[in-house]
Amino acid sequence: MKTIAILGTGAAMLLAGCATAADGNGELPVRGPDGECDASGVQDHIGHRASAEAGQTLLRLTGARTLRWVPPRTAVTMDFRPDRLTVSYDDNMMIERISCG
Repeated sequence: MKTIAILGTGAAMLLAGCATAADGNGELPVRGPDGECDASGVQDHIGHRASAEAGQTLLRLTGARTLRWVPPRTAVTMDFRPDRLTVSYDDNMMIERISCG
């Protein structure tokens, strides 16, 4: 069980590190004017695989400045940040929840 938790944490760290990088064309994701997140248009991504590419796409589509991946059974802070996109995924790396804050 510890091995699964360690692998899950490692995967989350890799995803978080890659998600804010430039895309394959060297371009950074497009941001909203104030970097404010709007997740209303990306709810159809629930059920998709969590990956660095998915993170880049979600950042671009929501206008958020930062991305927080939330692995299964992980506690997160409750502070609200209007520029942050939070994406929760399950043990199979499938996106379960997408929200701002």
